[in-house]
Parts: sequence; C-alpha cells; structure tokens
Amino acid sequence: MNDNKLTHLDAAGAAHMVDITDKTVTRREAIAVARVIMNGDVMAQLQQAAAKKGDVLATARIAGIMAAKRTSDLIPLCHPLALNKVTVDFELDSVNNEVRILTRCVVEGKTGVEMEALTAASVAALTIYDMCKAVDPAMTITDIGLHEKLGGKRGHWQRESEGSR
Repeated sequence: MNDNKLTHLDAAGAAHMVDITDKTVTRREAIAVARVIMNGDVMAQLQQAAAKKGDVLATARIAGIMAAKRTSDLIPLCHPLALNKVTVDFELDSVNNEVRILTRCVVEGKTGVEMEALTAASVAALTIYDMCKAVDPAMTITDIGLHEKLGGKRGHWQRESEGSR
C-alpha cells in the first residue's frame, strides 16, 4: 500500500472501509489533545468544582470515554474496536483561562485507535462547552489533534510541538 494515498478511497475514488484482514494484531495506543478557552468566571467555577471532584469535569470524562467506545457509530468508515483502556484527563490553566484535555486509548487489534482518542477529546470538550455555555457562550474549542501514537505499521509517531502540523 502506498502511504501517500487516502486509504478510505478505492481506485475509482469511492469511499470504502479499509480491509484489515491481513494486518497483524498488535498493541496500539493513541493520545489526543483538545483545549477549551473560556472567561475567568467559568475557570473559577471549574476550579471550585474540581476541588470537590467537580461535576463538569467528571461528566466530561465519562462523555469522552463513552464517545471513544462509540467512535465507529459516529465516523462512518471506522472499524469497531474492543478498547482495552480509555483515559480522559484535564489540566486547568487559570493564567490562560483554559482547560487542556488529554485522552489516551489502548487496544490490541489490527487497526489504530487515533480516531477513538480524537473523538474522546472532542466530545469531552463539547461537554465542557455544553455545561458552561450559560456563563460563557463565547468559549472556544481549539487545537484538537493527535499528540502521539504507538504501534502498527508505522510504529511510534509524536507531534513535534503543540503548534506544528
């Protein structure tokens, strides 16, 4: 397979599910990130709630985990995966009034878990937005991206820096 082709398009350009029949089962891991930028009022309320095991972040964590498990229902050509592990963690930055979301998905399978990690980060960010929009409807969800992946044909890949593409 040529690595410079769009894998979900056949020779005629039609969308199709990638055939993973002959791929080897290996341990695969992906880490994704997202940021939610908000005003100081939302950040203060999140910090107060986080000190008490906060409902917003707890809800966003569960939403992210559930989303990772349902990725193949949301992204049409994704293979359904039996995930071994999904984590959703948060870093609150009160200087920049932002929450950094870090998700990690692990599977032993024939295909990677990048989409599951990205879906988890996206849905966790959307959940934070949904639960805080009454205080700050101008919140911004940004910088959703793959941070690192391990396993599979290409082995280990890591983003050089948060702002690079």
